Amino acid sequence: MTLSASEVEVLIREGVPMAGDIGFRVDEVRNGFARTRVPFAENFVRPGGTLSGPVQMALADATMYAAILASLGKVEMAVTSNLNINFLQRPAPADLVAEAVVLRMGRRLAFCEVRLLSGGEERLVAHVTGSYALPA
Repeated sequence: MTLSASEVEVLIREGVPMAGDIGFRVDEVRNGFARTRVPFAENFVRPGGTLSGPVQMALADATMYAAILASLGKVEMAVTSNLNINFLQRPAPADLVAEAVVLRMGRRLAFCEVRLLSGGEERLVAHVTGSYALPA
């Protein structure tokens, strides 16, 4: 069953209420891909003027989940089994955008890659890889 961007957003916001707290939005989904964003908020800024790591990690994780939901349909019991993030440069005080691609969809695990982008020019600020355990 193919889900729309709005259906994926509702599933994630209902299943992970913190997604609503950070303003998580799903812009686009298609099989094996999701593009999402978190609108900039002053309370996301940490000392040094950069967006906090936890906000960046939460967006990356939720975007992997969105790409999996877009690929498999309503699989709410899919859970993160691994997340690795490399912070490449300081995000601008602007919306944070994420693009996730499912690299491999197995029977029990899905492997994903996420690019975190910042600012109007959408420069790469972090690279994320991760996996999700899929329900039987």
